[in-house]
Amino acid sequence: MPVLAAYMVPHPPMIVPDIGRGSEKQITKTVRAYEAVAEEIAQLKPETIIISSPHSILYADYFHLSPGKAAKGDFGRFGAGKVSFRETYDGELREKICALAEEKGFPAGTLGEKDKCLDHGTMVPLYFIEQKYRDFKLIRMGLSGLSLAEHYEFGQIIRDAVGQTGRRVVYIASGDLSHKLQKYGPYGFAPEGPEYDRRIMDVCGRGAFGELLDFEESFCDKAAECGHRSFVIMAGVLDGQEVEAKELSHEDVTGVGYGICTFRPGEANGEREFLPRWRRKQERKLAEMRAKEDSFVRLARETVEQYVSIRKRYDVPEWATAEMTDHRAGVFVSIHKDGRLRGCIGTILPVYGSVAEEIIHNAISASTRDPRFDPIRPDELDKLEINVDVLTTPEKIESKDELDVKRYGVIVSSGGKRGLLLPDLDGVDTVDEQVDIAMRKGGISPREKITLERFEVIRHR
Repeated sequence: MPVLAAYMVPHPPMIVPDIGRGSEKQITKTVRAYEAVAEEIAQLKPETIIISSPHSILYADYFHLSPGKAAKGDFGRFGAGKVSFRETYDGELREKICALAEEKGFPAGTLGEKDKCLDHGTMVPLYFIEQKYRDFKLIRMGLSGLSLAEHYEFGQIIRDAVGQTGRRVVYIASGDLSHKLQKYGPYGFAPEGPEYDRRIMDVCGRGAFGELLDFEESFCDKAAECGHRSFVIMAGVLDGQEVEAKELSHEDVTGVGYGICTFRPGEANGEREFLPRWRRKQERKLAEMRAKEDSFVRLARETVEQYVSIRKRYDVPEWATAEMTDHRAGVFVSIHKDGRLRGCIGTILPVYGSVAEEIIHNAISASTRDPRFDPIRPDELDKLEINVDVLTTPEKIESKDELDVKRYGVIVSSGGKRGLLLPDLDGVDTVDEQVDIAMRKGGISPREKITLERFEVIRHR
């Protein structure tokens, strides 16, 4: 049996009267839309409600489903501890999801529980639902730092598990929209904020779920959105079916976007299997890039492919140019998959005998030894986008006034700690942002005295 319905909902704590204490009246349209969602769920009478929440446990490379038989939570941190919840989990459906994920080698399961208490991204939807309907079990899960395509794939796994268990299920994609809609909002204003809200409400209002995969990571970051990956999982849950989509409300009066849409699935429709279509588009894009790649990127790519496939280190090839073999320089190799960073390792100053050797060593490290990521697998090789940055010798500067975020990379040092950030990166628009990120990467606190160096790069794509 397919999912009965799915809902895109926000989770502002202020919408709960005991927390808002009158301020919830600012978002009356959202309140009424939430009540309509709860009424509809009560009429559907689902056995299980699945909620994906940005505020549940989140890992960079793993989807976490809450384990155990039950969980409790309350709004105590928002001054309303008397508003509490005790939910029973659907262990059978959760185990089926985990089993299907394991069969596919997909990174999802119940490992790594850090906090058993329900989060507000889960409790706000439950607050409204339980005013109308209580006869259900719950599955709670977090998002991840993986790509949008992998969030969609996780939704497909959930869909299959629901079908195999025959559960009557409602899916709740919990997530606010942009947090940068007004200057007085919690994160101020960015032009990407209103644009994100406009796009997401248009896409979800039409049920055009394939377009959710086309939102660039840097655009979402600049908009400070909250729920996009939750919405993408929901899209995967409804993959391959006709969908009746309906926008109930959208408000932005607090500086944060709150959107509510409902989705009722219908007959099977192969034209709405969006992930294979998106993958083909990405394959064409990568093929075009590879056709244009220069010798620096070709060397990095062939190094990664050989090492990941057969664990053999690549030798400097005969076709390497004199520019690569007769010069020494620091080199960074960056690897992306489905628009997200998959590995990046580099050297500030030359360590090996030539740029070519520097590329080979750093390509192997970026693909297998970046501590932020698992080693790249052979089945990922055809999905990788690789860049090579050749660095000039760093020079000391006196202040941030001598930096240009598009032209110069920065090295921030304090004692034995050092952080580096390359120039002209998506989502890094100001020198202050560039220096702050470099400091965080180096473990340098704002209170510490720092020295600055700058460098330029020749970027090879």
